[in-house]
Amino acid sequence: MNRLQPLSEVRIVEAAARVADIGGYAAISMRNVGKELGVEAMSLYHHVASKDALLDALTDWIFAQIELPGSEAPWREGMTIRAASARNVLVSHPWALTLIDSRVNPGAALLRHHDAVIGCLRRGGFSVELAAQSFSVIDAYVYGFALTERNLPFDPETSDESVDFAGEVMPMLADYPHLAELVQHLTGSGEYSFSNQFAVGLDIILDELGRRLQAEAEAESGGW
Repeated sequence: MNRLQPLSEVRIVEAAARVADIGGYAAISMRNVGKELGVEAMSLYHHVASKDALLDALTDWIFAQIELPGSEAPWREGMTIRAASARNVLVSHPWALTLIDSRVNPGAALLRHHDAVIGCLRRGGFSVELAAQSFSVIDAYVYGFALTERNLPFDPETSDESVDFAGEVMPMLADYPHLAELVQHLTGSGEYSFSNQFAVGLDIILDELGRRLQAEAEAESGGW
């Protein structure tokens, strides 16, 4: 990082992201961001009005990292690309979910993000109501999956740690046969990765949305 570069809102927000990546959401402060940039905290206020303004800008920065569906992308491809990208961003920045939940002032990147997702669904034939429902369901899945990955007591990307964890919990499941069966089934091969389940769950959701889209189209055409 070149500390001789002039300060700007962009540099300050990027520094805040680095601070959060190292220390988590609680580490975000004007003092820590200033330290990351090699300047006094007071100098940041020439570019960012307050800590709240910084947090709003950082939230917008998160949404700017997410790949959006292209203007010509089929709806399913667009939703798959966007959901996978959103999950990757949230996993790369574990503090992002806490930040997003705390903010109420949408920025330009967030609005552009939402507009692009809704636009992709509308171009795919979704009614306004079904597009809104689909957006909510996909987001709930993406955010929930990322939150679970963040809180798992083992690395969700690897099979070794999940197998070791299964070995630790199996003795506690003697009175819970269905849980024991599930754990044994998932980890018995030694190849289970929780993270790999993301695409499977997303496909289940998109399959159902496709059926609802078809039903909506048939209802509008009188069943023909």
